[in-house]
Amino acid sequence: MTEGLFRLGLRFLRDRWRVLVRLGGWSVLETGQTFLTGYAPARALDEGFLAGRAEVGLGWLAVAGVGVVVGAYGTARVYAAVAALVEPLRDRLVTRVVARGVREADGGALSGLTQQVEIARDTFAGLVMVSRSFLFTTVGALVGLFSLDPLLLLVVGPPLLAGVALFAATLRPLARRQEALLVADEALADGLGAVCPGLRDITATGAEKQIAAGTGDRIDAELRAARSLARWSVLRVASLAVGGQLPIVLLLATAPWLLAHGVTTGALVGALAYVAQSLLPALRNLVHGLGTSGSRLVVVLRRLARDGGDTPGADPHRQPTPDEPAEQHSPPQGRPHDPHSPAETPATEPPGPPSPRTSPTGARTAAVPALSLTSVTFAYGPHSAPVVEDLGLTLPPGAHLAVVGPSGIGKSTLTALVAGLITPRSGTIRIHGKPVPGPEAAALRVLLPQEAYVVTGTLAENLGMFRPDPVSEPELLTAAEAVGLLPLLEALGGPSAPVDPAALSAGERQLVALTRAYLSYAPLALLDEATCHLDPVAEERAERAFAARTGGTLVVVAHRISSARRAGRVLVMDGRRTAYGTHDELVRRSTPYRELVGCWTPVSPGRSQPALPLRDPDRVDAVAGPDLAGDGRHVVAHRPVGQVQVPGDLRDGGSLRREG
Repeated sequence: MTEGLFRLGLRFLRDRWRVLVRLGGWSVLETGQTFLTGYAPARALDEGFLAGRAEVGLGWLAVAGVGVVVGAYGTARVYAAVAALVEPLRDRLVTRVVARGVREADGGALSGLTQQVEIARDTFAGLVMVSRSFLFTTVGALVGLFSLDPLLLLVVGPPLLAGVALFAATLRPLARRQEALLVADEALADGLGAVCPGLRDITATGAEKQIAAGTGDRIDAELRAARSLARWSVLRVASLAVGGQLPIVLLLATAPWLLAHGVTTGALVGALAYVAQSLLPALRNLVHGLGTSGSRLVVVLRRLARDGGDTPGADPHRQPTPDEPAEQHSPPQGRPHDPHSPAETPATEPPGPPSPRTSPTGARTAAVPALSLTSVTFAYGPHSAPVVEDLGLTLPPGAHLAVVGPSGIGKSTLTALVAGLITPRSGTIRIHGKPVPGPEAAALRVLLPQEAYVVTGTLAENLGMFRPDPVSEPELLTAAEAVGLLPLLEALGGPSAPVDPAALSAGERQLVALTRAYLSYAPLALLDEATCHLDPVAEERAERAFAARTGGTLVVVAHRISSARRAGRVLVMDGRRTAYGTHDELVRRSTPYRELVGCWTPVSPGRSQPALPLRDPDRVDAVAGPDLAGDGRHVVAHRPVGQVQVPGDLRDGGSLRREG
């Protein structure tokens, strides 16, 4: 690639030889200025001030001043010539990048236009200025040294040539290492850009070790690239010391010998002026400009060439040939991220769907619970009250559990614990015998939160995200029919239809996420109010589909009484009054559950609803039905007594909302 860019660059310059001639012509004035920088002070000393002729010395200094003015004029004209050389390069790069962006609808073309093209333009202009300045400055200084005394060239020339040769030898290795550092830095930035917004996803999938290892590898790669570049940069500094600073030392050290061999004092001072004011600054600009900007230009041109952009000398109207490979867009590592949704996927997908008696990894699960919690305690801070305290729970494979309780009591915390998003303060959690958190357990469960992931792509891509193998269309349609997605799938145009997440309602996104989880191989499904945006009929269909999965176990954070009624077992979370059993059992023996059932049960026409219990021994409670008229804290017997009040039998008939 570097050799190809070099050839294209030569072709680009050859096509603009007139601009190069004009650039060289104006640069000759700068050569004259450099020549006078040392020659005029030398003559001013030897023929003027040291000879007692001050007017001659002042005259030579005036000549040097005129040289500075003429050189400045030439430098100003040089900028116009450089612009005539650089702007065509920019125009060609812009033409190619824009054409590619329009032709291929490539969003990356914007970055190429606004950043990479401008980097190439500015860097190329700087390289032209630096290289031209070093060339003509060096010629002017060497001619001046020879004019003063050829012996001066014997002292200044060899270290200057050695320094330039050493610098030239480092150009290619430095360019390679500069590109390696840029690539490593971009890889680390891309990796962190994917990791940081998805930290909860990583915890949810149990992929902490894998992600940490991958990030560590990227950091180590950048560190190695930086160290390698630093080692070669030492040689660049050495070349500057040898070529620009060593000549000054040698001139001072050999001054007695030079003076003894006919070199005049003025000539020696002029030689020091050449090295200190001309050669050293020019070499320093060359080393820093060409060494850093040159490698940067090579990297950017490589990127533009690789991405289909223009390169120096390339034909802007050339069309890709049929045998040129099309650009490939590699998908990002890991699952696409929706910044508005938490995680809902297992860390790794097993090789095949579980049988009724096997886990996705092939281990027999009939002898072990699908989910077990032993003395689990969790608090959100070292001094906070536990949200979950000493909780024990065992679910066999195929169980259907509903988790209920007041808002904020810890239901989502429980699903996060089971999913491995958070770690309990004490106790153990196992999924099919695998400890949580851990990659093996993460592969056996799928978590669906309220906010569902839907990513830009086809519907089939969204539904098959949890599967390592492609999902056949008949299987997709069967899953969509079971969960209730089929009407939406048909409305969108089938599995291959593109999906715009913003165009879907919250309920539609939940149906997509539910079907995706249904297709996964994870036997344990955790639905953390994952159907809250569905109507009761759609919710029932989805839950029954998950409950009927072969070998599947379902845990639902319920927000409707119907979900609890459908479940085989119910877990009531209410602080220390946690209870576990069937719906009928809990109605009989769990006051918190009866309260929740009372809140969930709609008011029947023509009848009032008993209030929440006041926990009095006679089971007599204040009326709290929302549609019941009041009579100043009227009291009725609660359900165990079997009595209710009929609306309209109260004396004042006022709304209960105005009572006490």
